[in-house]
Amino acid sequence: MKRIGVLTSGGDAPGMNAAVRAVVRTALDKGVEVQAIYEGYQGMVEGGDRIRSLTWNDVGGILHQGGTIIGSARSAIFRQREGRLQAVKNLILHGIEGLVVIGGDGSLTGAQLLFDEWPGLVEELVTAGQVSAAATLPKLPIVGLIGSIDNDMYGTDITIGADTALHRIVDAIDAISSTAASHQRSFVVEVMGRRCGYLALMGALASGADWVLIPESPPNLDNWEDKMAEVLRLGRQVGRRDSIVVIAEGAQDRRGNPISSEYVKEVLEKRVGEDTRITVLGHVQRGGSPTAFDRILSTQLGAAAVELLLNPANHQTPYVIGMRNNRITQTPLPDCLRITQEINQAVNNLDFNKAMDLRGNSFRQTFANVRTLVRALPHAHIPGQKQLHLAILNAGSPAPGMNTAVRAAVRIALDKGHRVSGIYHGFKGLIKGDIKPLDWRSVNGWAIRGGAELGSNRHVPQGSDFYAIARNLEEQKIDGLLMVGGWDGYLGMMAMYNRRDTFPAFNLPLICLPASINNGLPGAELSVGADTALNSIIEAVDKIKQSAVASRRTFVVEVMGRYCGYLALMSALATGAERVYLHEEGVCLDDLSQDVKNLRAGFAQGKRVGLMIRNEMANPIYTTQFMSALFEEEGGDLFDVRQAILGHLQQGGNPSPFDRIQASRLANDCIQFLETQAGQAEPMGACIGLVGGEMRFTEMRDVARMMDMETARPRQQWWLDLRPIARILAQPAPNGKRE
Repeated sequence: MKRIGVLTSGGDAPGMNAAVRAVVRTALDKGVEVQAIYEGYQGMVEGGDRIRSLTWNDVGGILHQGGTIIGSARSAIFRQREGRLQAVKNLILHGIEGLVVIGGDGSLTGAQLLFDEWPGLVEELVTAGQVSAAATLPKLPIVGLIGSIDNDMYGTDITIGADTALHRIVDAIDAISSTAASHQRSFVVEVMGRRCGYLALMGALASGADWVLIPESPPNLDNWEDKMAEVLRLGRQVGRRDSIVVIAEGAQDRRGNPISSEYVKEVLEKRVGEDTRITVLGHVQRGGSPTAFDRILSTQLGAAAVELLLNPANHQTPYVIGMRNNRITQTPLPDCLRITQEINQAVNNLDFNKAMDLRGNSFRQTFANVRTLVRALPHAHIPGQKQLHLAILNAGSPAPGMNTAVRAAVRIALDKGHRVSGIYHGFKGLIKGDIKPLDWRSVNGWAIRGGAELGSNRHVPQGSDFYAIARNLEEQKIDGLLMVGGWDGYLGMMAMYNRRDTFPAFNLPLICLPASINNGLPGAELSVGADTALNSIIEAVDKIKQSAVASRRTFVVEVMGRYCGYLALMSALATGAERVYLHEEGVCLDDLSQDVKNLRAGFAQGKRVGLMIRNEMANPIYTTQFMSALFEEEGGDLFDVRQAILGHLQQGGNPSPFDRIQASRLANDCIQFLETQAGQAEPMGACIGLVGGEMRFTEMRDVARMMDMETARPRQQWWLDLRPIARILAQPAPNGKRE
């Protein structure tokens, strides 16, 4: 294969440019030319200069841009066979031997149709003498990437653009909540999602909304209006100052009648007596710079698409490249289209159980969690119901999302009839007995707050601390302990677990929920807080790059992570940094010498900005200050150098939607774990996390051997597999094939 085409089609989605960049540079690195098909299928039909080559430099500086630089359109003519015949002719004339299609279900339906009709259309063109038989292929290999903010297609856990859209929604609801509380108002927030309630459901979970309406699971009552009014009215009676209802644009009742935001407003005003306003977010959800997650996801998918396209074994059917459980997957496109259509048909047929089943267990469990969390008060305790006394603490450095996890754990436990206490100030509080009951209202508003309301520190129990901890656990009659935090918290929990023979009070279920911006915890590929930190980094670096362009400047940006380079590598992928320094790889003088040569050569040829990202523990000698001074000295008149040590801004800020959703899901699983283990003769001590594509509980006794105890980082780190992609995409444009 010598030449491939890439197009973006249908509604644009943030991250499409990152995908195009990855496709172009990965293909060029393998010696394959890339033709961009401008304006999607419309450009394919029109041909001419709508189809032209992209060079390495053409896709530079587009990672942070929303929309799509190669344009998108909805083509009516491509839906006709005559239009597809002309499109095939143009693909053949331009020598395109494979195709990457980035778009939603409509665009990928068009891709499947093009694949299926290809042999017949080619034969017709050859018979008519419009193309040479020697220039044709028996099949056109096609790979699809799902670009859709609605996250409404089977084949991936999350589509390109959905995370960015969630950011827009959650930011808006956070802002609306403050003004609503000031005036004790109700707001109805309408979000996109004609056939899929993903944005509404996840937006409600992440923002702590009070009610949500989605197409797949309408209210199960005919008089749902009375139920909603009752819940919101009770919320006001117990102290809520605002009410937020999130509604998907395709919401309906169980009879299939549309539910509009105007109707919900009318219900609230008449039945609750609320001053109610409507906010329709509209296309603000679709636009703007993509988040860190969307940039990295799109980059991974784009690179994987080229790898699949260049493998002849994958040419018998079109495929969709997606991500499931943090792993890149490939699924036959016909299967993705069929199941997506089944979901849509189930919703149209009012078969909501089937629709929810097809959406998957994660979607169904999230919906159940939201139904619990939006309650004004928990279900009343049933006499005879098993009641545990559970305690929660934060430990380690603060991580955005800690409060979200605590809130979800408290409310889910209370709704199950348990008692919950908060341990303030980490293990120091557990030692001193700073333990207080938490009720439903105690954690109100915590879903959106950064920091740690319970307080946190890095103290690890030792010596006489254990006697004091055992005494307090016995006095409080604690039946299970949840720690939300980082490595110091894990060490404290492991120390308690390992002293069960000495202190019988420690013979209770112990569970660690990973919350650390460094993302270097055992038994968890993704820690709560890391996504927020990444977004803080890319927001800062995007601004730094803008300032650098104006002055022909190189920046050396230092990010946190201690001995784990996750933040450094991922932020380099998301910002297009040309060099990243990791502790895992080390830094030597030859590296720095080569970097100086690359910088000088680049700026001599017109380069305007240089960006190097350094993990804070990359090397004890070659510090950020040292590197900056070296590059400044060697840059001469070509460029100057500044350093930017981002520091604790990476730990601050309100948690991202991803971290809020992940924290809530993990908290639910942790409460279930404590319930299951409580009362057993030898209850487990464990940490929870996504590992190898599935959610696992890793026992405490296995944690130590998973870690390099000297550097406090996991021995196996999945994200290092992305290092080759970062190295390929960030290299300077060489002469020859890549130009």
